[in-house]
Amino acid sequence: MSELSGPVIDEDVLARWRQRLAPADLAALPTVYAPDLLKDQVYLVSGGGTGFGRVMTFLFARLGAKVVICGRREDKLKETAAEVKEALGAEVVCKPMSIRKPEEIDALFDDVFEQCGRLDVLVNNAGGQYPQNALDFTVKGWNAVIDLNLNGTWYMTQAAARRWKERAAPGAIVNIVATIFRGMPQVAHTCAARAGVIFMSKSVAVEWAPLGIRVNCLAPGSMQSEGLEVYSDTALTRFPNSNPMRRLGDAWDVAQGVVYLSAPSAKFITGEVLTIDGGGQMWGNTWPGGVPDYFNVV
Repeated sequence: MSELSGPVIDEDVLARWRQRLAPADLAALPTVYAPDLLKDQVYLVSGGGTGFGRVMTFLFARLGAKVVICGRREDKLKETAAEVKEALGAEVVCKPMSIRKPEEIDALFDDVFEQCGRLDVLVNNAGGQYPQNALDFTVKGWNAVIDLNLNGTWYMTQAAARRWKERAAPGAIVNIVATIFRGMPQVAHTCAARAGVIFMSKSVAVEWAPLGIRVNCLAPGSMQSEGLEVYSDTALTRFPNSNPMRRLGDAWDVAQGVVYLSAPSAKFITGEVLTIDGGGQMWGNTWPGGVPDYFNVV
C-alpha cells in the first residue's frame, strides 16, 4: 500500500490539529447564539468528556443549559466538568457508564430525571473507529465498532424516548454520525454503523412525531480534534484536501450545528442529516489508512 504525495505539513500544525482547545478559548469563542438560548434546558451528552462532546459541553453551558455528560472514563468527565466550572462558573453533572450496557443506560436516565427533574435534549456523541482495510477486520473488531456506534446509540435513543412518552414530554435527539453517502473506504465498519443510525433516526422520526420527539443527525467531515490521534501523520496530511474548501473544520462547527438542530431554530426539522464537511461529501476521499496503488492516479 502506498500513499499519494502531497504538501509537507509542519509537525507543529499536525499537533495543533490534534490538540484539545483550551478552556479559556472555549469560554470566549464567538457564537451566533444568544447567551440565554438554552436557559433551563437539560442536555445529556454521551462521550462528553473528550473531543466534540467536551466542546459541546462548553457551548451548551455558555448558552444556559444544565449539562449532564456520560462516558466510560470518569477522569475525563471530571476534568471537563472542572474546566467548565472554572471557566464559566457552571456546574456539569458527570455520570460514568458504558452505552454498550442497557442496564447502565437505564440507571443513567433514572438518575438524570431524578437529579435534574427533566431532560430536553439527548446528544448521542459517543463513538469511535480505527482505520483498517475491510479484509483485515476481525470478528471482535467489527462487533466492537458496531456495538458502540450503532447499538449503543440505539439503546440511548430508545431509553430517552420511552421516558419522554411516559411523561408526555417533548424531546429532541441529535445523533453524531459521519459522511457515509459515498461510502468510507478503510473504515467500512463505522460506515455500516453510522448508516444504520441515520436510517434508524429517519424511521423513528416518523414514529415519534406524534409524541413531540424530534430525531436528527449531524455528520461531521474532517475536523480538528484530539480524535485525530488514531490517524498517522501521513494520513492526516491528506485530510484538508478531502474537501473542496481544502481545510479542516473544527469541533466548534460541530457544537454550533448541534445547537441549531436541538434548539427552537429547528422546531420543524426531524429525520434530517446536517452535514458539516466543507463539501467533502461531493468531492474527495480521506483514505485514512493510506491510498492503495490502484487509486494512486490523481
